[in-house]
Amino acid sequence: MWFVLMLTAFLGISSPVFAQEETPPRFQSKRPQSFNPDISIDGLFAAGYFSEPENLQFGAHDPSERGFTLQNMELTFTGIVDPFFRAEGHLIFGLEDGESFVEVEEVFMTTLGLPYGFQVMAGQFFTRFGRLNRLHPHAWDFADQTIVNTLMFGGDGLRNPGVQISALLPLPFYLELIGSVQNARGETAASFLSTPEETFAGRPILDKEIRSGDDLLYMGRLKSSFDLAETVTSVVGTSHLFGSNGTGIDAQTRIHGIDLFIKWKPPMTDHGWPFVSLQGEVMRRSYEAGETTTLPEETFNTDGFYIQSLYGFKRRWVAGIRYGQADATRPDDPRTGERWRVSPNLTFYPSEFSKIRLQYNFDQSDDLADPIHAAFVQYEFLIGAHAAHTF
Repeated sequence: MWFVLMLTAFLGISSPVFAQEETPPRFQSKRPQSFNPDISIDGLFAAGYFSEPENLQFGAHDPSERGFTLQNMELTFTGIVDPFFRAEGHLIFGLEDGESFVEVEEVFMTTLGLPYGFQVMAGQFFTRFGRLNRLHPHAWDFADQTIVNTLMFGGDGLRNPGVQISALLPLPFYLELIGSVQNARGETAASFLSTPEETFAGRPILDKEIRSGDDLLYMGRLKSSFDLAETVTSVVGTSHLFGSNGTGIDAQTRIHGIDLFIKWKPPMTDHGWPFVSLQGEVMRRSYEAGETTTLPEETFNTDGFYIQSLYGFKRRWVAGIRYGQADATRPDDPRTGERWRVSPNLTFYPSEFSKIRLQYNFDQSDDLADPIHAAFVQYEFLIGAHAAHTF
């Protein structure tokens, strides 16, 4: 018997014995997988000065101290898995109090070629709320995170494992529906279950387990685009979040937002210049804070917004200004006073793989006697293949 098996294997003849024992063959794709995915490294650094050592920079990637800051170093892998899926991963390397750390920012796969304009994304990803939360720090138009985004979604932005379904509706104009469900636990779920070490409005965050679907985080978004003129395009969207928070067994949080983006470009441009863009978002958070032995059950409504404009006046040069305001100074305590910030900047792009940015912040809040003045010089480099940023 063994002689027959060895002979048939040597001659390349299929054997009935092998046919019975071998596992069923996997699907053979006509499109082979690339074992060399696109890899890139993006480094983002800043040198900063503050008129007061205690400043109002609460974003995890903001320049937050006098001197030099490694804002972000991102290692990205992207590639086609097979004819049905594309995958990408983003790892963050950083420094905190002189100690190095590694963090999984995003890792997810998306479907390819689903019918009727549908797409499914699954993994760890930024919640597609509004225009800014989904952006990595190197894609920001300013050196720091907006006040309202830090207030609503925390210093790292809102991101967690989950699944998202989107659809482009078959209409004569662009209309996209996006829905997602994600875990609501951890430090990247500020305003929701967050982490047990934190507090909100004087109430400790409970270590709540996911008992049912009520303890997950749900988002719905509607986005549309229209050409206002031959040279002017607009994108308008509305986003809605709801999920459990950690201050009580049945406490809930809801966040609603409206965003607008308008961009002008002439018919003839020099590699995209000149251009003018206007962008803004308005958000409201309704947070049901649970009852404690000393505090009653209470609902806090917190509002905030930003508006910004960019002017690409010459190839490689962009001037910008941003105004932001929120009715809470600290992200974890809506009872604190109002806060606002004005930020003009100037950015020079030596190439599509680097940028140098100069920014000034005038930061004021009700709990500060004097405003805080800050200045940043930011530098970014990119090596390797990196996907283009979305419009």
